[in-house]
Amino acid sequence: MSRAGAPLKGRAGRLARLMPSASPSSAARTPFVLLVVLLLGGGLITLLLLNSALNEGSFRLSELKRDTTELTDEQQALQRDVDSYSQPGALERRARELGMVPGGSPAFLDPDGTVRGVPTKATAPPPSPSPTPSPEPTPEDGAQADEAGAGVPSPTPSGTATPSPGAAAEPESEDAPAPENTPANPPPTTPGR
Repeated sequence: MSRAGAPLKGRAGRLARLMPSASPSSAARTPFVLLVVLLLGGGLITLLLLNSALNEGSFRLSELKRDTTELTDEQQALQRDVDSYSQPGALERRARELGMVPGGSPAFLDPDGTVRGVPTKATAPPPSPSPTPSPEPTPEDGAQADEAGAGVPSPTPSGTATPSPGAAAEPESEDAPAPENTPANPPPTTPGR
């Protein structure tokens, strides 16, 4: 008979009863496994939140880049407008529309009160002639025009219609085009305004 199968007596028996008969390692592993699962779960949740924050930042960045591109295009268009308005020809045209005329030679006052230079008055240049609607007919064309257009008024450079010789005065119909209004000369401006 073997002694391993026999019950322990005495002090050994009492010590054997104090020790648990179930495996001691499985009870000690449970808190460790829970700790590892919690750490892995927390790490995955943190990674998910970090990833979503980065994606949100990426979307915001692309939106800001698009806005920057649009604003840059608008700024360049406005700069082109400013450049076109500051060209010498455009400035001169706008000044003439406002009634300004080119200035004469300037005179300068010295600190002691003497005048340096000879001042001249600014005068408006004569207005440019307006283009005529059609050239004057030649004698050959005039004879044909008189035959074809007898009684039809001929236009004059001023834009008013005068009847041709020998034609009866006819009232103007409503279908006839209105004569063009010629722009009036701008009023003269006084210096200092």
